Amino acid sequence: MARKYSKGAGKDVEREMKKFNKGTLKSGKGGKGGRVKSRAQAIAIGLSEARKEGKKVPKKATGRKGRRKKSSS
Repeated sequence: MARKYSKGAGKDVEREMKKFNKGTLKSGKGGKGGRVKSRAQAIAIGLSEARKEGKKVPKKATGRKGRRKKSSS
């Protein structure tokens, strides 16, 4: 079975997690936001960086919860 994420994408996430654990990871454009406080946010930043660099990462999940097919009765 093919990999969902490339090895390079995994390295990007790993790098961001190290920054997060050190307490130096910041959110926002150019790190101008506050400090990242959640693990999930740190992973999302790593995946976003990988996406920008063109590495193999699945597309962002879009909100599909509210969409429901109306019954034609």
